Amino acid sequence: MTKRLLPLITKDPATGADLIVTRLESPDSGLVIEGAFDLGWIGRLTREQLDFVGLLLRYRTNLQKLADDLGIAYNTARSRLDDVVAAIGEPSAPKQAARQDPARAEIIDRLAKGDLSVDEAIEALKRR
Repeated sequence: MTKRLLPLITKDPATGADLIVTRLESPDSGLVIEGAFDLGWIGRLTREQLDFVGLLLRYRTNLQKLADDLGIAYNTARSRLDDVVAAIGEPSAPKQAARQDPARAEIIDRLAKGDLSVDEAIEALKRR
């Protein structure tokens, strides 16, 4: 019988602080690895942001289709994506950075239109 897995949480529910992984286990072999493991960029996202990224990937980064199917405004979906990009990248919000650097705004617009994947947009923003 397979043990039901809980969804990944990335923040301490009591304080909101980042969490680390201290144990990895293979249910097949019983192998256990203990240590202090960073969750990487995934650890910087909230559960809601992770779910949004999953949907965005399912929609092949077509933000307009995602917004339509969720019944939310495109600007709401865009704002959620901006929050994800801010959490993954630099601490400053993309909207503020975009005002200072039009190239950033173009990258975010291309991501929103589906011209860039999330990974491509992140890399492009890091190079700026």
